[in-house]
Amino acid sequence: MTVTQEGARTYEVRTYGCQMNVHDSERLSGLLEEAGYVPAPDGETADVVVFNTCAVRENADNRLYGNLGHLRPAKAGNPRMQIAVGGCLAQKDQGEIVRRAPWVDVVFGTHNIGSLPVLLERARIEGESQVELKESLEVFPSTLPTKRESAYAAWVSVSVGCNNTCTFCIVPSLRGKEKDRRPGDVLAEVQALVDQGVLEVTLLGQNVNTYGVEFGDRLAFGKLLRSCGGIEGLERVRFTSPHPAAFTDDVIAAMAETPNVMHQLHMPLQSGSDRVLRAMRRSYRAERYLGIIERVRAAMPDAAISTDIIVGFPGETEEDFQATLDVVRQSRFANAFTFQYSIRPGTPAATMADQVPKEVVQERYERLVALQEEISWEENKKQVGRTLEVLVAEGEGRKDEATRRLSGRAADNRLVHFAVGDETPRPGDMVTVEVTYAAPHHLVADGAVLGVRRTRAGDAWEARQGGGAPSPGVLLGMPTIGRPAPLPAATGGCSAH
Repeated sequence: MTVTQEGARTYEVRTYGCQMNVHDSERLSGLLEEAGYVPAPDGETADVVVFNTCAVRENADNRLYGNLGHLRPAKAGNPRMQIAVGGCLAQKDQGEIVRRAPWVDVVFGTHNIGSLPVLLERARIEGESQVELKESLEVFPSTLPTKRESAYAAWVSVSVGCNNTCTFCIVPSLRGKEKDRRPGDVLAEVQALVDQGVLEVTLLGQNVNTYGVEFGDRLAFGKLLRSCGGIEGLERVRFTSPHPAAFTDDVIAAMAETPNVMHQLHMPLQSGSDRVLRAMRRSYRAERYLGIIERVRAAMPDAAISTDIIVGFPGETEEDFQATLDVVRQSRFANAFTFQYSIRPGTPAATMADQVPKEVVQERYERLVALQEEISWEENKKQVGRTLEVLVAEGEGRKDEATRRLSGRAADNRLVHFAVGDETPRPGDMVTVEVTYAAPHHLVADGAVLGVRRTRAGDAWEARQGGGAPSPGVLLGMPTIGRPAPLPAATGGCSAH
């Protein structure tokens, strides 16, 4: 479709779920803009609204249909308006979406996000809903146009899909078997991003450290990390999420020996009970998990480690839960994302006997959060008095305006709020600060800024602004540090394998 900028149709992409979905939404935005659409101004209903959905969150379908219902009057009053639904819930429910919400124009799945512009045009011409879902990946998403939300940090997919069969997770059936990119393609994308001003990349995969399984190199991920070390101008490399069963010592060595690979690790535990791990089909046990942490800290004593934990998996006893608390005490996580188990239709765990009563899950969850809160605070207090280099971020500190601070991430991904000195840094610039106070989920540096280093990333951010005010955008410092919202309704997320 060819349109002029003045008469261009507007779009909005609404994203739910994990980092994979955030990254997919960047590609959906890129596809739409390449097709001639422009972002809808703030406060205006777009001509095309795209829902990029998640099937992991509890009540995800109710949330989707509620939002679709809210848009129905707007669509009835605007003949130009179209609504599209993609992502994991679309892949799972397929034709059910247009049955329940017949005003939806397009339904597409996780394997064919590149089809969106064509499907929208076909729905417009034919005047009827278009449902197209593929059973396997058509084109690796990284070959598609991308509108990056951040000028200074970016996701880079190394693989999509998952070969595991965790009983609580529906993602493998929605994202498919693991597909790996060739190392040269990954590194070419990283280099292109650095050339645009990006300072930090997060390598992304459902099980990022099984990278290489498709082309038969079990050491491929460690090699990829080392190769990232040779890219001039790339200052920070992170990755998420590795699977403990596939975690090898060569990755630890690559982290420790490659200067731009950050000493930060997000590694899902899910449970500290071997019996529950077996029921989850998690192919490791607590001893192996703790062994990995021990070796990581031996190689990198300053490493900050975070995790995901599910409370109340079917059949979990008090003894099992105590085993989880024991692993948490020994691991000394900087942060833990804790989730209350809830039934996900289509997963083996949904039909397991001995579903744990809600009130028991709630009580255990509160005990776990209290313990981790205590540990996080103790670990953060160790940072007081230390000098940290912080990558200034956009939209990380919700109270920054009131406190006259800016915020950013330290090398180990801790969130730091700092006082602004005579020179105001830009998002993407680096500041050196001394930590003056620690809270459980953030650090404060209220003394004088010790140094501001203006960067190409800051230049890139400034060039994007065009004199306008910054927008919050998408926060790419994965995973965020902060206490999860009360009663989070997820099973660990599709990045938490």
